[in-house]
Amino acid sequence: MDMLNLHCGVDRDSRGVVRLTICNAGSLNILGTSVINGVREGLQALASDHGIRALVLAGQSEKSMIGGADIKEMATLDQKSAEIFITGLRDLCEAVRTFPAPVIARLPGWCLGGGLEVAAACDFRIAADDARFGMPEVKVGIPSVIHAALLPRLIGWGRARWLVMTAENIDAPTALAWGLIDRIAPQGDLDAAVEQTVAKLLECGPGALRAQKALLRQWEDLPLKESVDLSIGVFGQCYLTGEPQRLMQDFVNRKR
Repeated sequence: MDMLNLHCGVDRDSRGVVRLTICNAGSLNILGTSVINGVREGLQALASDHGIRALVLAGQSEKSMIGGADIKEMATLDQKSAEIFITGLRDLCEAVRTFPAPVIARLPGWCLGGGLEVAAACDFRIAADDARFGMPEVKVGIPSVIHAALLPRLIGWGRARWLVMTAENIDAPTALAWGLIDRIAPQGDLDAAVEQTVAKLLECGPGALRAQKALLRQWEDLPLKESVDLSIGVFGQCYLTGEPQRLMQDFVNRKR
């Protein structure tokens, strides 16, 4: 594993699949300011690499990808420093959400608060069968903010309201039924389940996937007609890459 900085380790294979490991953040991979900045800087450094076809976000510990934000640090904050802290976490979540290639969250164990916000910013969430999820902020006197705003889009307003207002944790089967995660891995097979998702992505055109992810982000914000009309230009621009011509001809040749 190559270390981009103290908190960001990277493994890359010959297929263009990168595993970014959150390092030196305690047994639960907790997000303090230094960890937040290190992981964000690592993501920003990788974002310009057009050879990356998929990114797997993982924690160094099998107890969690990210257990949550650092309560010990947050307990010392005042209004101004609290806003600085949460802005840093917002910027990390945005670095995940806007990463050009697909991002897969590898989710063992606990995924709470800020950890769930980072997971929600990923494109896919693959969880261990014993993973647990929750938004406990209101129990410690703060609301769930920033990318918790993605939760109603993922699971609906009622279930999002339940998570952020009751602070109740849910198990992996419940998270799957709610649409919070995409797949549950059998015990001991989390990496195999992640690899199966990676394999599906590698069957797709890399340029097309990047274009699709960018469109999805824009669809979140735009009215329907603008979303429809915007996509026409993107469709045409894809032909400048040569990727549709090559992959479609391969498809035609296989059918002969």
